[in-house]
Amino acid sequence: MSAFQSRGGRLHAEGVPLEDIAAQYGTPCYVYSRAALTAAYDDYHAALAAHGRADNATVCYAVKASSNLAVLNVFARLGAGFDIVSGGELARVLAAGGDAAKVVFSGVGKSRDEMRAALEAGIRCFNVESPAELEQLDAVAASLGKRAPIAFRVNPDVDPKTHPYISTGLKTSKFGVAYADALALYRRARDLANIEIRGIACHIGSQLLDPAPAAEAAQKVLALVDALAAEGIALAHIDIGGGMGIRYRDEPALSATDYLEPALKVLDGRNEHVLLEPGRSLVGNAGLLLTRVEVLKHAEERNFAVVDAAMNDLARPALYDAWHEIVAVSPRSDAPTTYDVVGPICESGDFLGHGRELALAQGDLLAVMSAGAYGMAMSSNYNTRPRAAEVMVDGDNAHLVRRREELPQLLALESVLP
Repeated sequence: MSAFQSRGGRLHAEGVPLEDIAAQYGTPCYVYSRAALTAAYDDYHAALAAHGRADNATVCYAVKASSNLAVLNVFARLGAGFDIVSGGELARVLAAGGDAAKVVFSGVGKSRDEMRAALEAGIRCFNVESPAELEQLDAVAASLGKRAPIAFRVNPDVDPKTHPYISTGLKTSKFGVAYADALALYRRARDLANIEIRGIACHIGSQLLDPAPAAEAAQKVLALVDALAAEGIALAHIDIGGGMGIRYRDEPALSATDYLEPALKVLDGRNEHVLLEPGRSLVGNAGLLLTRVEVLKHAEERNFAVVDAAMNDLARPALYDAWHEIVAVSPRSDAPTTYDVVGPICESGDFLGHGRELALAQGDLLAVMSAGAYGMAMSSNYNTRPRAAEVMVDGDNAHLVRRREELPQLLALESVLP
């Protein structure tokens, strides 16, 4: 059941009316449900337990999807690990109470400073994505008198059947190392004094709705694991990535159990620890963007509902032409009008939704649904717009977990020439 339900004609987040949140914290505002975050995590844990992996697997939340400290802290308390792609994300995980020993560090361009910080923190593993990165990591570890734990992120060249911008496992992708090169790279890693081989990883894309590609990728990775074992290179873990999709509009809504079943079946009977890296599926439907109608503009060809949220607050529609459901917080009984819901930014691409049937008046509140993933995390200050507030709802209580930015903060790091 969704954490966002209508009660008495008003949309609520758990037990709190969204109107009350808007009145107290203003708009635009991201609103998250702690109960929804917990339920999504528990769904993954149940899927793993069904395959006897309750104690032999780790769910490493992909921080890039939503990196607010309160969100990270909810997952840390549940026992999650974390998948990071920057030193900044590592700092966030540690500040939120996450366990460095459960952190995997992915990404194609890790800097030396980021490597040092991760080694000093004692992370579980670096997911290495190029031969040059391996050599650099060995040198950084040597300078610290440490051994760097690594897995290679192997590109299995599996078509994930998703948007091309979020496909990451094809031969043309910038991510990972080529499948055909993996054996030679592991042999090289074995010879480096400051490298410790821990595992193998793959990640084929995001917003995946068909379980078959993930299972195919797991099968190809397993073949490499066995080939490495034949050469005396034993791996402690197998990381099969993340990417399970969510329902934005009318997509099939798979549970973690349904989505993971084919891939976990491939790994049944294996002793290696299994790592997962879900992001969107843990937070996407646990959050929404609350916004208020500023102006209703009726033009010859179209009607526009101009709201106070914009593409700087939620980039997905402009970036991917992504669809988000948009609903009135307190629906009116009037006949609906077809509106393009747009923001105030000076770009034709600044829209949140086209052709939406809504009965609206100036000042009405709208909720842009399924905005918990890649919403606030991808927001910007374009047009010198302060970024939105973030609120976490826990039962009947709403907690401000990120204050709205103010203009002096945006200007504080800048200066004019003398």
